[in-house]
Amino acid sequence: MNQNLLLFLTGLLVLSADQFSKAIVNVYLPVINSSLYWYPYGGIGIFQNIAGIEFSINHWTNTGAAWGFFGEYQYFLIILRVFLIAGLSIFLAFFNRHPSWRFPLVLIIAGALGNVIDFFVYGHVVDMLHFVFWGYDFPVFNIADSAISIGIVSLFLLSFFEPNKKPAQLS
Repeated sequence: MNQNLLLFLTGLLVLSADQFSKAIVNVYLPVINSSLYWYPYGGIGIFQNIAGIEFSINHWTNTGAAWGFFGEYQYFLIILRVFLIAGLSIFLAFFNRHPSWRFPLVLIIAGALGNVIDFFVYGHVVDMLHFVFWGYDFPVFNIADSAISIGIVSLFLLSFFEPNKKPAQLS
């Protein structure tokens, strides 16, 4: 199978899984009530106290960027996200010289596109994956956020450990 087609299908799969999960959560779960401090926090419990970790599916809304930052600048954020998606897409298509960067870039683009679509469909980003690690309530996130994070971490690691990269020269 052509690598470009495989990358496109991967991005489409990530985007589809993200949008499907958000649609299901939006229809079947009420928006989380922050006053519910016990498991499963008004959502669907998946597991509790496995080595101190809890996981539940909840319906949470986010009008800002990561962790709700800059929620009062929603229109600025949507414009910024659209420009970032366009810039990354152009870079991927025309300027990327690292074949190993293609998959992480596709993950970042698909995830960012999933969160932009949310703005136009719901007026906010829909989050649902809720973990509590040893009493620390991790910010609720979604599949798109996961794809973006995995893509960024992969690019970071590849930039240091890429086999064809020569070590930096000391001046």
